[in-house]
Amino acid sequence: MLIEMGASRRAVKARVIALACSGASGSQWRPLAGTLGSGRALLTPEHSGPGIAARLAGSSFTLAHEAARCIGLIDASDDSVHLVGHSYGGAIAFKIATCSPFARLVRSLTLIEPVLPTLLCENDADRRLHARFAQVARDVSEDIWNGSTFEAIDQFVEFWNGSGPQDPLPASARLRMVERADKLAFDFTAAFAEENVATAAASLRVPTLLVSGGLSPYLTQRIVQRLGAIIDCAEVQHLPAAGHMLPLTHASSINPAIARHIARADELAGVPLALDAALTAVAPAEG
Repeated sequence: MLIEMGASRRAVKARVIALACSGASGSQWRPLAGTLGSGRALLTPEHSGPGIAARLAGSSFTLAHEAARCIGLIDASDDSVHLVGHSYGGAIAFKIATCSPFARLVRSLTLIEPVLPTLLCENDADRRLHARFAQVARDVSEDIWNGSTFEAIDQFVEFWNGSGPQDPLPASARLRMVERADKLAFDFTAAFAEENVATAAASLRVPTLLVSGGLSPYLTQRIVQRLGAIIDCAEVQHLPAAGHMLPLTHASSINPAIARHIARADELAGVPLALDAALTAVAPAEG
């Protein structure tokens, strides 16, 4: 889906690519489109759909596979982009910003509770969080392969509700998850296959905003904490009353913060360009 906010694609130098969580669609970012305002284009590409196994030809599914279509969008324009990612979408955005040949075109990065579990393998306490999540992944995947789709979705949703209210999914969201349930197992596989996350995070040199919610599973809260300690000059925002689905439940708080982060990154990107122009203008006089 492409949402154009009052400007042609050509007029927008740094578009925003926003990536949703597992089982969701790009429509979760509609409120963000309004907050970004006129003159900004927002692209919300969908993740790989069901039936991915048939297209893999026996190879393991990775974040690189998932990132390919977003990388294609960046390659097609050769313009700078701002990346925003939530949960599994955050892991994809992180992959693009750190390990893509087009990482140089990423102007800013916003990660909302990215699912990067292998970051939590450095000490006993964090390894327990990793092991707990790995067990959830195995249980959900086993139910999917056994045809127990509703049980798999219930486990999946219960985990991500964290310590927040265990509200039932809206019927439309539940139907979408049922239709795409087999993809959840591949999402888990891709997240757990990602290695050297800490090293990749330390290499980031773009303005980075990290967001977490106090009612989310502690797994993703801890991932945000670890990334905040690793990424140079990262801004960390924690909403104590928010859960994992905070881009939807707390859009009025989160979206203005994302918009400000993007605007600041654009301003920073313009500084060296202005200096270069000034030096170019002065050079002939000095010669």
